[in-house]
Amino acid sequence: MAEERRFRSAAGLPIALRRRQHSASCRELALRGPRLQLRSLSAATSAVWLAAYGLFAVSENSMVLSAAIFITLIGLIIYLHFVKIDQESLLVIGSLGIQVTSSYASGKESTTFIEMGRVKDVVINEAIHMQKVIYYLCILLQDPEDPQGVSEVVPLFQSSKPRLDCLIEVYRSCQEILEQRKTAPQSN
Repeated sequence: MAEERRFRSAAGLPIALRRRQHSASCRELALRGPRLQLRSLSAATSAVWLAAYGLFAVSENSMVLSAAIFITLIGLIIYLHFVKIDQESLLVIGSLGIQVTSSYASGKESTTFIEMGRVKDVVINEAIHMQKVIYYLCILLQDPEDPQGVSEVVPLFQSSKPRLDCLIEVYRSCQEILEQRKTAPQSN
């Protein structure tokens, strides 16, 4: 069963939250941001090439045009492969752990897995940024030396930056699975 809802990011851009329940203790939550706009890409490329043509007209050096083409192509490849994230997903498996995946525009994926035994809680935190309060979801990792302490905070959805209404949906889904884990009988 999969459902999709539309939300907005902190910057006001449209994002989509897809929830897929694989089983009672396994849920996948994926946030997809806006696709790369061909219009903005064309405008940036045209601006660089027009500036290069202007420099070529003044200097009459053809290396300026070659360098502009080379720089824009390399810049585009770097942007698509290391910067532009199309989708961020969270796979919560109650008996196993939490997998966080970022899918880049180039097709590259970056995945992190956190064992459920290390997860203390999933919380919504707030921060002040540029005179605004922003909210973000994070995983609190349990300190191995102090069961009541937190050793690390892992922020989620750093690229899509969803607003509070979307974070609440994701938070509730995660908490349902975490509560099942806490109430399930522990096997030794």
